Amino acid sequence: MSLHRLLPLFERARGLDQPLVLATVIRTGGSTYAKTGAQMLIASDGEYAGLLSGGCLEGDLREHARTVAASGAGRIISYDLRSTTDQLFGLGAGCEGAMDILLTRVSAHEHWQPLDYMSSAARRGVACRVACVTASRDAALPLGLWVSDTQTPPNGSVVDSKLLALRSAAGIATGNTLVRVAQPDVEIFVGTIAPPAHLLLLGGGPDARPVAELAAFLGWRVTVVDHRPAYLDPARFPANTTLVETPAADVADAVTLEDFSAAIVMSHHLDSDLQYLRALAATSVPYVGLLGPAARRERLLSELGDPVPSLRARLRAPVGLDIGGRAPESIALSIIGEVHAVLAGRGGRPFTETANE
Repeated sequence: MSLHRLLPLFERARGLDQPLVLATVIRTGGSTYAKTGAQMLIASDGEYAGLLSGGCLEGDLREHARTVAASGAGRIISYDLRSTTDQLFGLGAGCEGAMDILLTRVSAHEHWQPLDYMSSAARRGVACRVACVTASRDAALPLGLWVSDTQTPPNGSVVDSKLLALRSAAGIATGNTLVRVAQPDVEIFVGTIAPPAHLLLLGGGPDARPVAELAAFLGWRVTVVDHRPAYLDPARFPANTTLVETPAADVADAVTLEDFSAAIVMSHHLDSDLQYLRALAATSVPYVGLLGPAARRERLLSELGDPVPSLRARLRAPVGLDIGGRAPESIALSIIGEVHAVLAGRGGRPFTETANE
């Protein structure tokens, strides 16, 4: 579940006290643009954030969202594009897939849940899990009721035992999935929102800027460390980038290295890069990238000495995927592409090679 695209619209609507409708994909079949757990946010004026299709369904969802926003009652909208004669809205999408989409209102009446809880977790950089009722015969647990580990639904008729049963079921579910709860007899969709990746750039030179911009575009948190204050001008980096000035030898004291999903060593300063690698070797950061040619890598590793075995399995050097291009923007794209693939457990292969696997 990706959240960062929804948050600007959420914050704007909440500031204006205008209701929103959250669309969540709870079930799919065949080939679909969006997968289970994907979300879209729809404002009262029709503006939306996030995509659940390539533009085929969004217009129709906005019409349904008006009803949900007005009534507050959850609704499931189903689309099936698997028919060979499909001509949805005259477009003939031909996507060969089906999906069920749950629409729920998010407003002051719902205490802005679940988005308030989800956005708080994202800001803190922690994972969170939410559950929503998708089928129920119990009036106290209506369709569209969201629950989480820390938020209590505003519906006072929900007894504690039922709420605890839903939370317990959500707590043991994995991924984004539908779960049947026997007592009470309801079906819930459990959504897991992973914390945004946290990228550490060790070196803030000119080529660090496009890397930070691409990472921020993906919703990642970014921290830039450098010993040169001129490179740490906030105007050079996306908003909310954390900038840390410290000597390379003190990096482990200046930032908590274990907090990062990936680190890129790119100071273009040989001794600084050596100090950064030494500090990273003592951590479990799963991805360590090193900018520069293989000969430079071997020189640094030979000077590093004993910590090399603990680092080499995680080290990507030269950093990035081979996509061609020498411009800083192309290099940044190759770096972020590799980091994204590694964090997702993928090899970065073309889809044409994996489509039939």
